[in-house]
Amino acid sequence: MKNLLKLVCMLFVFVNTFSAQAQNLPLETNYLQISPRVGYDFPSYNNNTPYIDYNGGLELGLSVDYYWNWFGIGADFDYINNKPESVYPTADLFEFDKTTAINSFTLSEDKITRMFYGIGPDFQYRTPSGKFTAELNTRVGLASIKGGRTELIGTSTAFNVFPLNFHAGYKDSGVFSTKGQVRFTYFFNKNFGVNAGGYYMRHFDVEELNESGRSASYQPVSAALVSAEEPIMALDGHPLLREEPCDCDISSVGAFVGITYKFTKKENVCPVCKEDHFPHCCATCGCGVTVTAKDKFTGDTLADTDVVLADMSGNIVKTGTTNSYGVVVFSDVAENNYIIRGKLYDVALEESSISVDEFKDCKKDGAGIQKVILYGDLNFILKGNVVECNSDTAIQGVDVMLKDKVNVGQKNTLSDNDGNFIFHLKQASTFEISGKKDGYYSNKVEVSTNALNRNNTLFIDFEMCVDPCGKAIKLDNINFDLDKAIILPASIPDLQRVVRLMQDNPNITVEMSSHTDSQGSDSYNQSLSQRRADATVNYIISQGISRDRLIARGAGESELKNTKCANNVPCTDDEHRVNRRTEFKVVCF
Repeated sequence: MKNLLKLVCMLFVFVNTFSAQAQNLPLETNYLQISPRVGYDFPSYNNNTPYIDYNGGLELGLSVDYYWNWFGIGADFDYINNKPESVYPTADLFEFDKTTAINSFTLSEDKITRMFYGIGPDFQYRTPSGKFTAELNTRVGLASIKGGRTELIGTSTAFNVFPLNFHAGYKDSGVFSTKGQVRFTYFFNKNFGVNAGGYYMRHFDVEELNESGRSASYQPVSAALVSAEEPIMALDGHPLLREEPCDCDISSVGAFVGITYKFTKKENVCPVCKEDHFPHCCATCGCGVTVTAKDKFTGDTLADTDVVLADMSGNIVKTGTTNSYGVVVFSDVAENNYIIRGKLYDVALEESSISVDEFKDCKKDGAGIQKVILYGDLNFILKGNVVECNSDTAIQGVDVMLKDKVNVGQKNTLSDNDGNFIFHLKQASTFEISGKKDGYYSNKVEVSTNALNRNNTLFIDFEMCVDPCGKAIKLDNINFDLDKAIILPASIPDLQRVVRLMQDNPNITVEMSSHTDSQGSDSYNQSLSQRRADATVNYIISQGISRDRLIARGAGESELKNTKCANNVPCTDDEHRVNRRTEFKVVCF
């Protein structure tokens, strides 16, 4: 009973340690696991037979455990095989006369099998990830213990037979037994893992067999020295000692390895949020709500639409933005009545609603709730992008102006980090768009919605470009007669382009540059180019532009574009024409 009390105290300490740590951890709940194992058992047999060692042996076992959370209940089965080994001293053994040698021996040793069946509480500690589990399994049950008969008989040279050592063995069913086991498991996934551990087992008051009135007997031996070097073992002449059956305890410790398979309860997995919830999954996780934003007239889905889910008191419960497919998903929405609102580029969509009854079907099939909100505004949406002319470089912070030429109105906005901007355009109207930014300038561009049908089109994609100040721009159609500086009618459209640019941007100054080829003398070409530059400036002044905003510059042949056609280098007329050009350069202030 003392040993039993020690075991109970030890288990009590373990239980309190495990439960104190485990109670604060979120454990997977309500599952069954099965753990087969193989190990090695080290026994300790307490009986009245000396000269017998009980060696270790194979242990096979199976544990079945059901856990509610950190606490559970389990059952164990163990099969253990040990074998007794006689260690009776047989070397230099003589009869009590110390002269007649006993030199022939007959030995029989039967293995012992133990089978244990037990049930009891389980305690576990799990890491937050659930990968590693430490368990304490406590069991109380019954055992069946059989075998272990051991007999050693010696025969002397005088043919006298001596029973030397004997134990009748065991055959006892229904032995009260206890077991304490520690098991450590590593799970590779949600269900499968490997384990290792150890146990202590004790069988109480195990009854020995009684064979011919004896359960154990042995022949005492004594040692006498016949010389200083050689001891002689001799029977001491006493009758064979007999022992009464001993109701003594048997105990053992063991180590094992095994596998663990966990059976999780599918009914505790919510079909909506796909997670374990206890005890009522969908009352905890709610339902998924999928909202699709569409244009009411074209049926197109609308990306980048801001969506909110609000309760009937106006409290916002969920927020999100539709993806490229016009969809946003709200997970774990609790059962209630809701209003769905959306906004695209500051224009509100038509509201939709969810009733509490719609959650009932969601919980039955786990399909979620599907809703559509509609964009019903009659205006077009112009999605613009500002880039540097003749490149893909987006320009941020451009002040973009939209002027309605039919309905009289003006709007301004700034391009964002990617050069993007948005305007809402009325149907059947014409608009003028221009952009301004320090160091940049642009022309005015017209956009018309007269030919567009709102039932077919919502978005208008538009790209506008701005040029940096100081960039030389060639006017392709400014031509002069040979050795002349008179503006030709064909040049008027390009010069009008410069006039409009200066009218649209009253804070800029324009430098008009005229260039010649290398044919003729340097001084002649310089004089000719200056007269041509003056002619272009004079035309622009005649259109109402102040002389103070214009610079006439004759470059002659000093800035050849086709540099291989320099003085005294033979070139074709087409190669020389590259160098004959008129350019304008904007100077921003």
